[in-house]
Amino acid sequence: MEYLANDLVHIPVLAEEVLNYLQPQSGHIILDCTIGNGGHAIKILEKIKSGGFLVGIDKDMEILQIAKQNLSKTAGTFKLYHTDYSEVERVLHQAGVERVNGVLLDLGASSMQFDQAERGFSFAKDGPLDMRMDRSLPGTARDLIRRLSERELEEILKKYGEERWSKRIARAVQRGEKEGGITSTRQLAAVVERVVPRGKSKIHPATRVFQALRIAVNKELESLEVFLDKIHNYMQIGARIVIISFHSLEDRIVKKKFMERANHKVFKILTKKPVTPGEAELEKNVRCRSAKLRAAERI
Repeated sequence: MEYLANDLVHIPVLAEEVLNYLQPQSGHIILDCTIGNGGHAIKILEKIKSGGFLVGIDKDMEILQIAKQNLSKTAGTFKLYHTDYSEVERVLHQAGVERVNGVLLDLGASSMQFDQAERGFSFAKDGPLDMRMDRSLPGTARDLIRRLSERELEEILKKYGEERWSKRIARAVQRGEKEGGITSTRQLAAVVERVVPRGKSKIHPATRVFQALRIAVNKELESLEVFLDKIHNYMQIGARIVIISFHSLEDRIVKKKFMERANHKVFKILTKKPVTPGEAELEKNVRCRSAKLRAAERI
């Protein structure tokens, strides 16, 4: 997504590419399914102008409040909803919308979420093992680790993190639980570091572990599957859908679902290969290095 510093600076990922493929125009109704701080949404509102309408969704209430403040500074018309994007039909019904002209789904966790130690998304700063995007719901990463068996944890690390050392890590985590419990991000990172060979990789050995737990806590892949199975029903003919993913699990799901819809003459795929950030964008925002954009058109 994007990061907002001092309520002023927005860095939406692949911003120009999003506008190019989404093609928002005056009077359009656009659905931004993960609105974040509003970086993409502000640019979209500039294109659809006063005659258009933007519907924004985010499961993180704190970020949604920031988006509301930022979008209120524009001349655009919008409504925001605190829920998971898989609830798209309920949101559109509440917004009084039957079909939209464009859909944007940015699957990355917000930089603000990573930067706040108390959210527990990152081991760069020590914080509680939370990882919930919606903190109004129960079930933190700490709760998950405490509840899972060694075998179940191994499966989650393997499935959602594609972690080579899942068995070894799961055993070490269970040992740590018996020895007093793992309650903070840096505690968990230290446990992983002790049992995973570092090798020549520049990636911290705990990176895939944190990814896997975050996906499991927030049921991210399940939401994506549900969303992709029905979103075409709410798109006008000619409407565009743009999805930005940040790891191979998400990208594979998007690619597969787009191809299925294309085979059934529902979508025309606009990106034969995923669009990735250029060197100039990478220099400004290193966190976007794994971003992949895919786009399709309702036919």
